[in-house]
Amino acid sequence: MIGTLINIATVAVGGGLGTLIGGRLPERLRDTVMHGIGLVTLTLGVHMTLDTQNILIVMGSVLVGALLGEWWRIDVGLERVSEWLRERVAKRLPESSMGRFTEGFVTASLVFCIGPVTVLGAIQDGLTGDYQLLAVKSLLDGFSALAFASSMGIGVVFSILTLLIYQGGLTLLAGLAQNLMTDAMIAEMSATGGVLILALGLILLDLKQIRVANLLPALVIAPAIVALLTALGVAM
Repeated sequence: MIGTLINIATVAVGGGLGTLIGGRLPERLRDTVMHGIGLVTLTLGVHMTLDTQNILIVMGSVLVGALLGEWWRIDVGLERVSEWLRERVAKRLPESSMGRFTEGFVTASLVFCIGPVTVLGAIQDGLTGDYQLLAVKSLLDGFSALAFASSMGIGVVFSILTLLIYQGGLTLLAGLAQNLMTDAMIAEMSATGGVLILALGLILLDLKQIRVANLLPALVIAPAIVALLTALGVAM
């Protein structure tokens, strides 16, 4: 759990600084920084998606994941959680520091938790205690949190709860995950995550509002499809 704790600390510090100085940063500077992160996010998404060995698996995972996500209304659930947090934080902080709480919480949670570095780093930390990969991720997340919070407010800081539950949970379950996940399953899950990262990039660039949260089931569907195809003896 050391890697996750470091990650939580960097996001808290970066998000806290971003919230404090956000109002002092020129709007042009904040927009440019956010757009820069958006472009890098798009690049990362493309890079991740190219890891696939069968684009049909990625497509099927996203389609089925979208159906499940819309059925379960995951975005609504996340918004309710963020609003619950917002109401309690608002009692202790001035309204000017709240910013776009829900957007900050949801966006930061997705950015910090989706991707192969999160999965592989958590597994590595849980199995061997080597948190080097998560330490690198923590540094990147800290700078991203500062940029996000300067624009979207303190909701970014509360994404540490998502980090603790999701990334920390993966670390604790690393032994089981390692036994169940093959290289092919991880590759297709990462490629599917790349599609979600691309969607986040479009949001950060203000090009298209996409309900990325409702696509999250695709990350589970992708390795499940690989496991099914392997069991059926279908070559990928």
